[in-house]
Amino acid sequence: MYALIDGNNFYVSCERVFRPSLQGLPVVVLSNNDGCAIARSDEAKALGVKMGQPFFQLQHLVELKGLVCLSANFELYGDMSDRMMTLAAGLGPRQEIYSIDESFIGDLAGVRDLNRRAWAVRARILQWVGIPCCIGLAPTKTLAKLCNHVAKDSERKPGSYPPELARVCNWQEMPRALREDVLRRTMAGDVWGIGRRIAVQLAERGVVTALDVSRMPGPMVRSNWGVVLERTVRELQGISCIPMELAPPPKKQIACTRSFGHGINELEPLLEAVSEFATRAAEKLRKQDLRAGALHVFAHTSPFRPGPRFYGQTTTQLVPPTSDTKALVRAALGGMHSIYQPGFRLAKAGVMLMDLAESRHEQHDLLAAADVGRDQSRLMEAMDRVNGRFGKGTVHVASTGFASQDEAGWRMRQERRTPRYTTNIDEIPIARC
Repeated sequence: MYALIDGNNFYVSCERVFRPSLQGLPVVVLSNNDGCAIARSDEAKALGVKMGQPFFQLQHLVELKGLVCLSANFELYGDMSDRMMTLAAGLGPRQEIYSIDESFIGDLAGVRDLNRRAWAVRARILQWVGIPCCIGLAPTKTLAKLCNHVAKDSERKPGSYPPELARVCNWQEMPRALREDVLRRTMAGDVWGIGRRIAVQLAERGVVTALDVSRMPGPMVRSNWGVVLERTVRELQGISCIPMELAPPPKKQIACTRSFGHGINELEPLLEAVSEFATRAAEKLRKQDLRAGALHVFAHTSPFRPGPRFYGQTTTQLVPPTSDTKALVRAALGGMHSIYQPGFRLAKAGVMLMDLAESRHEQHDLLAAADVGRDQSRLMEAMDRVNGRFGKGTVHVASTGFASQDEAGWRMRQERRTPRYTTNIDEIPIARC
């Protein structure tokens, strides 16, 4: 048996924990630079707000319907996720954190009264962290995802499913007829593991619902779409084919990209931006004990704004592979110098680290000069510890500039960001008597 625990409207729920006045109001969390909606409360969904809808299309709802739009507070969301996942692990012996708000729990066959335990864990998360969540229980991970979806719909849309399926939905306790009804009402494209392109191909063959998918013969699926879709079919039939991933697979690339708060047409702020991006990517690289063998840098104009178009990119090989922030920033600066052209209003830039390998597999160049590839790991570890204790950017390379977050024109707009209540001591809420 598997369980999938998923926080409801997670970003919005995190905001409501510290601002109870938002309960019952339509709330939207916006993406980087307050660009578009990336999370919506149920009340916002009822107003017709779509996922990914641009903010400028929502501004009329702020005045007419009282829509509350907030800038993304990812530092807060990450910390709240850690707290939620720690409690979710109490449901069973094995945990796979699937995303910031989703967690699979495995090996539940020996848990006594699984439903009661699931309700208890859900209540504990709500009481101790303040995040409402739903839990799907099933013999496969795909069915657990489906049950979680049913649990959410039963709570949000009374009458859509029997009320006993709300919040905690157990596939094993459903009558056969109800199981088939759930599969029949679920579109094939909504099944975990079936993408939009495959859903279109299935529809062309008359396979429209999850029930249709579950009745497809395995050999035919394998010959036409491969073993991945065959696994999904078997999972819908109740045969577990997707194991728990207790450790995330090693990354093939690490990227740090941002849209700018304002268009940039000068080289100096662009160099500051890519220096910052390379620094952030280097920190992620070291956390996984990896080295990068190549660095890709790019910049381009907005496809939505009028004016001339530009897209520049270049890749630099790193010999030897490195996780040294100074070396990566140097490569990013060299790449940006080579692609920059004046006269364009650039809207986005980024740095991508590629050809990643574990540190123990690193091969040094025996013919290189003595100071080339010198081990800087202790210096980098010291930088990470200082920045981890006193905040990002406390120690940084000079090319990132000395302007504050608000002064740097290339920084993200976060005009509606709430305080980082749990991670920044200067922003801890104060209760006055």
